[in-house]
Amino acid sequence: MATSKLFGAAEESNSPSESPPPYRRFGATLYCGDFLQVSAEWPSPTVIIVDGPYGVGSFPGDPVSHEALAEWYRPHVARWAERSLPETTLWFWNTEIGWASVHPVLVEHGWEYRSCHIWDKGVGHIAGNSNSKTLRRFPVVTEVCAQYVRKVKVGTNGSAMSVKEWVRSEWERSGLPLYQANAACGVKNAATRKYLTKCHLWYFPPPEAFESLARYANEHGNSQGRPYYSLDGTRPATAQEWARMRAKFHCDVGITNVWREPAVRGEERIKDAHKSVHMNQKPLRLLEQVIVATTDPGDVVWEPFGGLCSVAIAAANRGRECHSAEILPEYFAAARDRLACHATP
Repeated sequence: MATSKLFGAAEESNSPSESPPPYRRFGATLYCGDFLQVSAEWPSPTVIIVDGPYGVGSFPGDPVSHEALAEWYRPHVARWAERSLPETTLWFWNTEIGWASVHPVLVEHGWEYRSCHIWDKGVGHIAGNSNSKTLRRFPVVTEVCAQYVRKVKVGTNGSAMSVKEWVRSEWERSGLPLYQANAACGVKNAATRKYLTKCHLWYFPPPEAFESLARYANEHGNSQGRPYYSLDGTRPATAQEWARMRAKFHCDVGITNVWREPAVRGEERIKDAHKSVHMNQKPLRLLEQVIVATTDPGDVVWEPFGGLCSVAIAAANRGRECHSAEILPEYFAAARDRLACHATP
């Protein structure tokens, strides 16, 4: 791919006074504009991958300090929460202090922290450019990527409770004794001990177990309270509907929360002549890893801050639908031409 052609074509084709139209290819759609303005019609996401401001003043619009990040992100966090599903996972890239600054805002809007992942770029990342005597700290070769899921609330008739509380409440509402949940699921004692407990040992009932609980409660429970285990108040939820009440997750053997991957270089690094276009370009391998872990083929991925839209490329490689927003026209042009030149594996 010729870099000069990649960027030259984009610059010539766009009028500076007009936003270019969305660009679509391989199930990915790129939008030039502010995420809050262009995302109104996007389908709800299964995954949101956030690689926005870090509070280091590295590009126009990036606050110069992490202290401003919480309020900067607040309207975006609210939009993600408003449009998300019970099965939505949020991956939040940042510096350690940047993530810590935004974490309270995420929690405030119903995002539940799951895990923090460390991207270790290796000693080659500093390349002798860190003056530790002046900075008085060890050279930094990491970023973090925090995983969040939705704090799901369930209930009808104006009530709302956690999934854990609701599963037990519906069984109690049926009038059946707790131990009969074991008969419902065909186990000795696991259903009562795992699915109906109030303690920290509670398990999310697998879809087949949930369907068994719902069927039994509606067949043998108090007829006055039916339907039991209904998400809409009209009928019991199906196994498939229940499965979508928590975030998806598939973990390959050998993957941990420490990701040792060199910073992007070589053919994957997008350059204009001899200069990198975007200094914080993410490796496609890491982006594909989190996409595969928390989506299935055909699911929707959001990239609110596109940059070079690496998430869109990674999603296309893995057969997912992606919607990306980039507010800076020069980055959008580069991302559009990158997708235009891309060939999926």
